[in-house]
Amino acid sequence: MNHDVLRFPAEWEPQSAVLIAWPHADTDWAERLGEVEDTYIALVGAITRLEPVLICVADDDVEAYARARLSSARVDMGRVTFVPLAYDDTWLRDSGPITLRQGASFRLLDFRFTGWGGKFDASLDDRLVEGLDGLNLFANSVRQSIDFALEGGAIETDGAGTLLTTWQCLHERHPQLSRDELTAKLSGWLKQDRVLWLDHGYLEGDDTDAHVDTLARFAGPDAITFQSCDDPDDSHHAELQAMADEIAALRTADGQPYRLFPLPWPQPIVDEGRRLAASYANFLIVNGAVLMPAYGDPADARAQAVLAEAFPDREVVAVPCRSLIWQNGSLHCITMQLPAGLVA
Repeated sequence: MNHDVLRFPAEWEPQSAVLIAWPHADTDWAERLGEVEDTYIALVGAITRLEPVLICVADDDVEAYARARLSSARVDMGRVTFVPLAYDDTWLRDSGPITLRQGASFRLLDFRFTGWGGKFDASLDDRLVEGLDGLNLFANSVRQSIDFALEGGAIETDGAGTLLTTWQCLHERHPQLSRDELTAKLSGWLKQDRVLWLDHGYLEGDDTDAHVDTLARFAGPDAITFQSCDDPDDSHHAELQAMADEIAALRTADGQPYRLFPLPWPQPIVDEGRRLAASYANFLIVNGAVLMPAYGDPADARAQAVLAEAFPDREVVAVPCRSLIWQNGSLHCITMQLPAGLVA
């Protein structure tokens, strides 16, 4: 691999930190803030065992509160940096920087964030990357503003020039563009040699229009792990089976079938009459580990075993995430990894 070429690193490559934003009473988490804070504390505790975490905080009061909660939970505060910055919501996978690297220098891609196609107000979140860039957090980096709606959860790279995405999401954002036109744009901005499109796959309770990070993820250049459904009576069965067939037909850059790791299907989680999107594919890879969303379901242990097989050189750590899916996302959705060398 030529490290002097500008490229989009895979999530499993070395990281300098993980970026998150602390939930507070002016976000959509307000109604169930205590439960969600518990998830964030568990997540920060898991990350800081392995690498630093940058936590966006809306104001001094939010910072003081988050610092007190984390300290009382015995989190390693030497690996926590608070970043004062305004935000609408905490889904930093979609509003945070998509980072390309070229040797020891970096390009922060700042795509438009439209609140998943205008579903929610996102004016502050759309300025998040610009705000981060202005705080001198990042070394040897330049921000590239791109007037094109794209969320980080909609794309998945193997770090070697292959991008995985879903047609439903990208077509929903850009209905006027053909698949060839979208392929060309994504390949150009993200420095990819090819784009693999999934035409099937969805989760009830997902408002992202089928982000790929809830459905299928690379587990190496030759491996894909994906959310399967083995319950023929479940409303997802036909669509996720069709997606599994699509993934089985994909080929690596050198023409080989991918090694496949289907993730188990948890029991339906229904909240006030609404089915929630509980996906095990929404894991986060960090230095030396995979952080896996757990939902308090018997399938949690099976999912952990599948991910341990897919990532044999990493510890698989379960983080309780049932509180997150109430707002239609999970663990990967609230995080953004930052490549090694980026954080000053």
